[in-house]
Amino acid sequence: MNDPGMDVINPDDLGPEEREVYDLKLTLQEKRQAVCDANLFNETQNVAVVPVKLRRRKDLKGHLTKVYAMDWSSDARHVLSASQDSRLLVWDTYSGNKIHAIELNCSWVLCCSYAPSGQFVASGGLDNVCTIFELDENNGANKKQVRHLTGHDGYIGECQFLSDSQMLTSSGDKMCILWDINTGQQITTLKDHFGEVDCLAVLPDNNTFISGSTDSTVKLWDLRDGMCRQTLVGHLSDVVDCNWFRNGYNCVTASDDGVVRLFDIRADQEIAQYCFDELNCGVAAVDSSLSGRIIFAGYEDSHVHLWDTLLGGVITSLQEHTGKISCLGVDKEGIAVCTGSWDALLKIWN
Repeated sequence: MNDPGMDVINPDDLGPEEREVYDLKLTLQEKRQAVCDANLFNETQNVAVVPVKLRRRKDLKGHLTKVYAMDWSSDARHVLSASQDSRLLVWDTYSGNKIHAIELNCSWVLCCSYAPSGQFVASGGLDNVCTIFELDENNGANKKQVRHLTGHDGYIGECQFLSDSQMLTSSGDKMCILWDINTGQQITTLKDHFGEVDCLAVLPDNNTFISGSTDSTVKLWDLRDGMCRQTLVGHLSDVVDCNWFRNGYNCVTASDDGVVRLFDIRADQEIAQYCFDELNCGVAAVDSSLSGRIIFAGYEDSHVHLWDTLLGGVITSLQEHTGKISCLGVDKEGIAVCTGSWDALLKIWN
């Protein structure tokens, strides 16, 4: 896949150092094209269509305004949600009831995360701070603030627990930081993006993660040495969400350019893209089924479309939200999908 930014650059306008970088990018682009010897959709055109029918099982009503983020717990039953009403809510998706409500100091929350143990949750936003809370076993109203992780100079775009003792954050200051929760200290600072870092996704080994940025790139990182290992190009606008396939080799990304892209880190490039002929709105959230056959994409026009990964077409669409789809996620067991929207609702589907 060509780097779209290369097409608008006039080499004659570049200085010596910039021209050297430009030439190196051209070389990399040529090498990527040399190994791109097949088209995914051409190779899978004889694959049978997968019949899918999702039903809405629960409406999670409790937030007073826009839902911005959600995260499944590892037990595939509980969901954490964050809203501009200054609250984190923990839901029991079986009953549809709220079991925890946490008041936040900042109403401009952008992200939230559930710890693997289920004992802690975290949030971050425009206050540049990632705050961690301990959930009490008795479902009481008061939640203990365990730690404030301060050090970013921009908004917290995403936060994700690696364990109960480590947290990874991305920020508008163009950096990602790995934190020691117990001490509140930074372990590793990761710098390579040229724009705000709005999303990240960590592999289960906790050694590798990807990040998406307003510089239109997706970067692959190694947390063991803090180095960027790959830069994946193709998007024409901000990358706002990203997630791994369960195989650990493919990742799917969402962007304001209205296109969902599938990358393969072994090929070091995009291998497929999913979009409509007329791009009317951006993609705000993305995830995949447990097998990877279905890509769930939430759009700014309030619709969620299910794309067939192998055939490239839309299998079905979920159209019951009335506001922008701001977040979505498939639970760890691959049984249910949760969607969150600016209509203040979360919906559970399976």
